[in-house]
Amino acid sequence: MPHRRSVFFISDRTGITVEMLGNSLLTQFDMVEFRKHTLPFVDTVDKIREAMHQIEAARAESGKRPLVFTSLMKDDLRQELAGANALVLDLFDRFIVPLEGELGVKSAHAVGRSHSAGNIRDYNHRIEAVNYTLAHDDGVTNRNLDEADIILVGVSRSGKTPTCLYLALQFGVKAANYPLIPEDLEKMRLPGALGPLKHKVWGLTIVPERLQTIRQERKPDSKYASLDNCHWEVRQAENLMQMAGISFLNSTTKSIEELATVILHEAGLDRRVY
Repeated sequence: MPHRRSVFFISDRTGITVEMLGNSLLTQFDMVEFRKHTLPFVDTVDKIREAMHQIEAARAESGKRPLVFTSLMKDDLRQELAGANALVLDLFDRFIVPLEGELGVKSAHAVGRSHSAGNIRDYNHRIEAVNYTLAHDDGVTNRNLDEADIILVGVSRSGKTPTCLYLALQFGVKAANYPLIPEDLEKMRLPGALGPLKHKVWGLTIVPERLQTIRQERKPDSKYASLDNCHWEVRQAENLMQMAGISFLNSTTKSIEELATVILHEAGLDRRVY
């Protein structure tokens, strides 16, 4: 029976930052089963006390102290939460306070700087990138294709759309994508619109067996989903990309985050983090 612990992520804003850091740390303890609770917008003493009631209830139920990751900025809220019967890991104390000492200046103590619309220019840039990526999904239009920062190609269901959306939302990258359809694969040529932009094109490939599983869920028992067809499409697509001098990645065992990071690094794209 796995070891179980309750975990709380508490923030005075969205909780995205504290969740990301906390979850990154928890992945190192795969022998423990974590029951996770995210409490965003905890920005008053009353809300802190309600959170503490939930923490205490979890402790009483399991008999073990919960873990609490918090990114609260206000001193009174942090001091109140410090009284919880839990292991409280205060990101402010562990990072901001040492930074203040090293830099010799006080932090702004401003709430919600990481994931907000506070920086209008950066926020608008990200929204523009997301809109562009949605409008240029699956090769639906060639309009303004030259504005793309990156263009992903690959057979249908190889992971192009989620990777492009992650690049846009997380890094403000204008990412278009084109499917390599059977006609392209039979003629062994890229879609015509991509010729002048080949320096922006990257490819994704996938193991045929995994591709069949994905396609089977979409179109069961079709030629599109057959293993023979998946083998043919993947083989032709990889040969086409090699002939065209296009770098490509295998998405079978890589997460969207890994794919995006490799593309950002190898393609030399600006890494804007929001």
